[in-house]
Amino acid sequence: MSSRAVRRLSTSLAVVLVATAAGGAETVEDFVRRHWRAPLAAQGTAPARFSTLEASLRPESCGTCHPAQYADWRTSWHAAATGPGVAGQLVEMLESDPGSALGCLGCHAPLAEQSPLARNAGRLVPNPVFDPALHREGLPCAGCHVRGHQRFGPPRRDGSLASVAPRETLPHGGVTRTPAFLSASFCRGCHQFGTDGTTLNGKPLENTYREWEVSRFAREGVQCQDCHMPDRRHLWRGIHDSEMVRSGLSIEVASPRGRVGAGDVVSVTLTVRSVRVGHAFPTYVTPKVVLRAELVAATGELIEGSREERVIAREIALDLSREISDTRLLPGQSATLRFRRRLPAAGISARLTVVVYPDAFYTSFYEALLQQGAGRGAAQIREALEATRRSPFEIFRRVLPLS
Repeated sequence: MSSRAVRRLSTSLAVVLVATAAGGAETVEDFVRRHWRAPLAAQGTAPARFSTLEASLRPESCGTCHPAQYADWRTSWHAAATGPGVAGQLVEMLESDPGSALGCLGCHAPLAEQSPLARNAGRLVPNPVFDPALHREGLPCAGCHVRGHQRFGPPRRDGSLASVAPRETLPHGGVTRTPAFLSASFCRGCHQFGTDGTTLNGKPLENTYREWEVSRFAREGVQCQDCHMPDRRHLWRGIHDSEMVRSGLSIEVASPRGRVGAGDVVSVTLTVRSVRVGHAFPTYVTPKVVLRAELVAATGELIEGSREERVIAREIALDLSREISDTRLLPGQSATLRFRRRLPAAGISARLTVVVYPDAFYTSFYEALLQQGAGRGAAQIREALEATRRSPFEIFRRVLPLS
């Protein structure tokens, strides 16, 4: 199916009727609400005819027949959703605040079999179906594709939903196909906080779906999957990926014309515009993007005191109590750094850069957590902290000779 055909299909997803295994019909919204009803129920006993491989919820088992999808998923942040930062916090939280811990797991490890605790008659008790190995897999294949050991997935590329053979003859009973897997609403459960979630300055802490919903991208039928799962690949690239970030922006520099020399005042502007980002840039509270301008000598050394910056971010207090500022760009908006300096000598250049700090909040948060005492999760928090310190990258650099 062409990208244009997929987009036409996407624009009408909210009213498309989805064929179900029972032969009935439901809307995409109905399917999404049912599929992501929280907390997810345990899978239960697999059908007797299932092999051990068919009954498994492990991603590597899925990879046996779906190697390309598995290889992509392994590189994704979905696979790392219970990495050291989350795991280190949960060590103590599961005992001190188990309700909040389960709330985190609802997105970071959503399967019932991934949680060490379960609710029974209103009480939290050890989970009899807990699989520690599966817990460490973050958001696994089954998190999106398996309910009650039944498989669900998108339409074929030609848009068809019907099974190619009797379901009982197919591995794991075939798959129920639905356009819901091509709809932005499928991603909403984890990428949009509801009324019961943390809200600062009138905006949910996680507000990505609503940001998309009011954008031109929603009006034009561009779904989350069109950008974050191109050609249906299970990559979900985002703010940590330099190519992905660069592809969503236009970056322009305006510099002085004519000859200038020592003692002259020069002005340079650096502008970043959000042109292909379907939500606020950046959408969440953890990254920041810095526009930076500074003078450098002919040797490349920074001229002390010449650096100026403009930050694009939603900055919040480490305890999530308040919003400090919100300078993010909505689709189509731009930010400009205006750099005006008197040249101290000959041979001076302006160095302009745009630097992305994907984990800026986490760097400060983990530092504070370790200072206060991270308990038994300290080693994992230290590992996560070092990863955040390695994560910044440049998406733009230009050196302009000024004299």
